[in-house]
Amino acid sequence: MRLKFFTLLGFLVYSGILAQEQKSIHIREASTPITLDGVLNEQSWLEAEKSSDYWMNFPTDTLLASTQTVLIFTYDDKFIYIGAKMYNVENPGYVTPSLRRDFRGAGNDMFTISFDTFDDNTNAFQFGINPFGVRREGLVVNGGAQRGNLSLDWENKWYGEVTRTDEYWEAELAIPFKSIRYKEGNLVWNINSYRIDSNTGERSIWNPVPQNFALYSQAHTGQLIWDKAPQKPGANISVIPYISANAAASGGFLNRDDGVELPRDTESGFDAGFDAKVALGPSMNLDITVNPDFSQVEVDQQVTNLDRFEIFFPERRQFFLENADLFGEFGAQGLRPFFSRRIGVSRDESTGVNVQNKINFGARLSGKLNNNWRLGVLNMQAAALENIDLPEINYTVTALQRKVFSRSNLGFIFVNKQDLANESNSSFNQYNRVLGLDYNLASADNKWNGKFFYHRSFEKGGADDSYAASGNILYSTINWQIEALLQSVGDGYSPEVGFARRNGYDRNSLSLQKNFYPQSESIQRISPTISYEGYANESLGLTDYQIGIGTDFSMLNTSSFSIQVNQTYLYLFNDFDPTRNGNQKLPEGTDYRYTNLRLNYRGDTRNPFYLNLNANAGQYFNGNRIGLGGSLNYRIQPLGLITMDFNYNRIRLPEPYGEADLFLIGPRFDITFTKKLFWTTFIQYNNQIDNLNINSRIQWRFKPVSDVFIAYTDNYFPDDFINKNRALVIKVTYWLNL
Repeated sequence: MRLKFFTLLGFLVYSGILAQEQKSIHIREASTPITLDGVLNEQSWLEAEKSSDYWMNFPTDTLLASTQTVLIFTYDDKFIYIGAKMYNVENPGYVTPSLRRDFRGAGNDMFTISFDTFDDNTNAFQFGINPFGVRREGLVVNGGAQRGNLSLDWENKWYGEVTRTDEYWEAELAIPFKSIRYKEGNLVWNINSYRIDSNTGERSIWNPVPQNFALYSQAHTGQLIWDKAPQKPGANISVIPYISANAAASGGFLNRDDGVELPRDTESGFDAGFDAKVALGPSMNLDITVNPDFSQVEVDQQVTNLDRFEIFFPERRQFFLENADLFGEFGAQGLRPFFSRRIGVSRDESTGVNVQNKINFGARLSGKLNNNWRLGVLNMQAAALENIDLPEINYTVTALQRKVFSRSNLGFIFVNKQDLANESNSSFNQYNRVLGLDYNLASADNKWNGKFFYHRSFEKGGADDSYAASGNILYSTINWQIEALLQSVGDGYSPEVGFARRNGYDRNSLSLQKNFYPQSESIQRISPTISYEGYANESLGLTDYQIGIGTDFSMLNTSSFSIQVNQTYLYLFNDFDPTRNGNQKLPEGTDYRYTNLRLNYRGDTRNPFYLNLNANAGQYFNGNRIGLGGSLNYRIQPLGLITMDFNYNRIRLPEPYGEADLFLIGPRFDITFTKKLFWTTFIQYNNQIDNLNINSRIQWRFKPVSDVFIAYTDNYFPDDFINKNRALVIKVTYWLNL
């Protein structure tokens, strides 16, 4: 296995294809002040170089866009300004799901600009605005090689205004130099800009990007050429203090397992702390947090868990987000040496339940050392939990990344989780460490992407086979997408601050997709796909596999549909209840082969009402399963979006293994009264965990990146509505520039 891995790595390490010719636009210093009002009438705008000729990316990538955009730049000593004029082909019906910041998806009108300020074709800052003046900002990582390499959770200060007419809409954006990182003295930034037009359904882009890639692909950027290089932005220190008050109550009901009444426990408190951001030059940033509080972070959406392994939920806490890829993108999906959500959460080994573990303080240094080197160092100190015998735990992560060739890089990571006091009576490991080396392959034109890594974990008394090695390669063109993977994980691999769904296996997979573009009035693309994934180990041989054959359909109206038939084989290493509902478990050592059908449909999000639907039917272990899930969505423009999420699974297994009818129903109300006042409410009924959850959050953004949050959560037994617990938090944050 390891020989195959390193042979493949050696073959591909020098892969690269020359990039296409880039468009360019010049930026000159403003001759007159810019008034940010969404009207491009200042003399500085009239004198600035203008660029248009936006190309379609959808429904085709071979024609100029029918809805053209004009792009302009200028700057002064504090801001870089972006002007854009978006023309319409007919009377528009501008679409926005709400007035909430950080919108995304095809169901919007939008203008977006991205800056690769280090000319590395790997990372970029992105800023966007829609015709209602709603803004979004995000970070592009991994070269934007695949959809999903854009995070909109990052926040920073910047400004934007728009004006609308029937013929066009105009946007003015002002980005403070202090809000972005860049290489001092650099006369060229890589940039690109794209637009989504809901009236025609077109996606258009300034520097063309093939439609098989994400619009934010950093392999296909143009250039912004400065008349003189941007200078240091000066002192750049921000402090974000918070104060919060909370009240909580739990218990006061009969324990459903033993019938013993749990006493009602109430508590309340007051808390305070702060975050700080210190720019160490224009390209490095020091983040500091003292007594952090993450009560305002939106709750995770519940899912029905029918899997044998842990479910991954993404990081949403602001402190961990800037340069998050430098720490969190080592390894591969389902096999990460570092996963920041492990910090602040510990496990009660006596019950197997995760418990909150308060963070006392932390610091993170991250950014660019120069055009080729990136550095990240993180240190967090978590408090002790006496009730579960957990000592104070220190978390340290160091990551170093070196750019090689045109867009590839080598990365080194060290993760250390340690009880610094060395509490000998603790039931937890004194330390857990991971060392890792990653090579990320990205060809100049993005046709070839891949990852190769070797990681090893260390702990007191650890096993010899505590390694994880993996190599995958993806080839993507307008007509073909081919991906292959080889992976091997030892029995002893244990990244406690990472995410490893399983260990002790050799894995291989291969998928092939062919794209056809028919001359049709409704279908944009047809993509038949065949895939194989298998797991094996030395003692048993093949333990899991799945073979899938299916077809994806992309429609001209932006909706999509897919159908797939899967055959699955599973060997059980442990007793397992496939219903996850307390029925008798299938015994360890048995195996199962079954076939099912899957359907997926995503509606046209430009419509006020649209449906997303997924369904499956067929065999399931030694029985059968029928599943139906999705969401019903209704947009009340521009007030907000009302969504009904639902999931139903009907599982029937032969006696004595039982059956289950699992329901997960969750209406969500996302109401935006203004661009500064938001109200979000989840109601989630989940009979798999016998819970009815209500989570409601009001956010008032009284100044840029300064907020008042009121968050309320309630949990009930759904059969008799007896309250399990409830909590109320009021939190105020303020962004202060020093």
